[in-house]
Amino acid sequence: MHTLWPELENIVRSRDYAALRDRLRVIPHAELAALISTLSVEDMVVLFRVLPRKDAAATFEYLPIESQQELLRGMGQSELATILNDMAPDDRTALFEELPGTITKRLLNLLSPSERQVAVTLLGYPERSVGRWMTPDYVAVRQDWSMARVLEHVRRHGRDSETINTVYVLDEKGVLVDDLPIRSVLLASVDTRVSDLMDRSFHALKATDDQSTAVAVFRQADAYALPVTDTGGVLIGIVTLDDVLDLAEEEATEDIQKIGGMAALDEPYLQTPWLRMLRKRAGWLVVLFIGEMLTATTMGFFEGEIARAVVLALFVPLIISSGGNSGSQAASLVIRALALGEVRARDWWRVIRREVASGLALGLILGLIGLLRITLWAQFSDLYGDHWLQLGLTVGLALVGVVLWGTLTGAMLPLILHRLGFDPATSSAPFVATLVDVTGLVIYFLVAAVVLRGTLL
Repeated sequence: MHTLWPELENIVRSRDYAALRDRLRVIPHAELAALISTLSVEDMVVLFRVLPRKDAAATFEYLPIESQQELLRGMGQSELATILNDMAPDDRTALFEELPGTITKRLLNLLSPSERQVAVTLLGYPERSVGRWMTPDYVAVRQDWSMARVLEHVRRHGRDSETINTVYVLDEKGVLVDDLPIRSVLLASVDTRVSDLMDRSFHALKATDDQSTAVAVFRQADAYALPVTDTGGVLIGIVTLDDVLDLAEEEATEDIQKIGGMAALDEPYLQTPWLRMLRKRAGWLVVLFIGEMLTATTMGFFEGEIARAVVLALFVPLIISSGGNSGSQAASLVIRALALGEVRARDWWRVIRREVASGLALGLILGLIGLLRITLWAQFSDLYGDHWLQLGLTVGLALVGVVLWGTLTGAMLPLILHRLGFDPATSSAPFVATLVDVTGLVIYFLVAAVVLRGTLL
């Protein structure tokens, strides 16, 4: 329970709603949303009913989706209509995306004609596109305006804008031609023309761009808000940094879940139904289990070698885990580099050169440790017999080959998937490890067949 609630609860129980309203008005919207999300539906409704209209809409936008849905069920239609009409279009669209179609249709009917048109337009863009996240509330001016006219326009319309940090310059057809930081507008003399401040250099998004594109452009532009245009360059909305941070968090969460070897969840962990969670996890586990069955098949293929030199089986876990770990490392590095735009598919040769060097170095380090371990044990035990040196060389050389192969596999799989248009995160660490397990055994027993021929084999 939030620490503010005991104080507010006493006011609620005394039914002193005027005092409650005064207390709520001084609490920041984000903090108030954090408080409300911990309460029962009845208490949530009470607090929202005493909030001023604008504060209620602003606080509602900060609530988690599940709390928003609880409030929707607990509030009357007139209260819902007030909040939904006052919400920012992008936050309202995010809410509608999470609701069943029948409920969304009912809520759309509560909107005013103008707000309904905006909501339907945003919902008409492809799912996970920038168009779903943009807001049509911005300040736009013409190139021939003076700063005096621009400032008057900002005073008149800036209150309804999502942000006034940037003023957008349009031509006669509504095409975006530039953006001006509000700082340059405020510091210019009143008779300066907009065209005098323009450099026609700006970053913009298309309404059909996906989330990853939006995150990449924001990172490059280093801006609080970016304009969104249609295919003809006409300005149709803006996307703000807070929305893109949500997108980046969602995208990173999906990638982490995929790298962990499961399908991405569509809901928070504790809100995901158990059966859906089971389906998300079981699919990849079954695939990985079938892949690991190939490991047993591979060992069966080398059954003769194992029968003649049982000691080889002692190092199977060591060999396959080293290859899987090195592959997982490389896959994670390349997947993240692709997500940040540090690496592209065309950089495959540079990646191979780096990973060959890294794989050889890492393999030599592990190989020497393996050889040293067998050498030390051989001095105090007969476990490895008279041919302990050949066995140590087998393990050491196999580790070099397996780690090198694992590193190359882990680095190349994300690039190949990216080039084919798939999500690189699906070449998850468990998937790479499973693949390298099978091939690592082949490398291990082939090295053993060469080094131990005439001795143990």
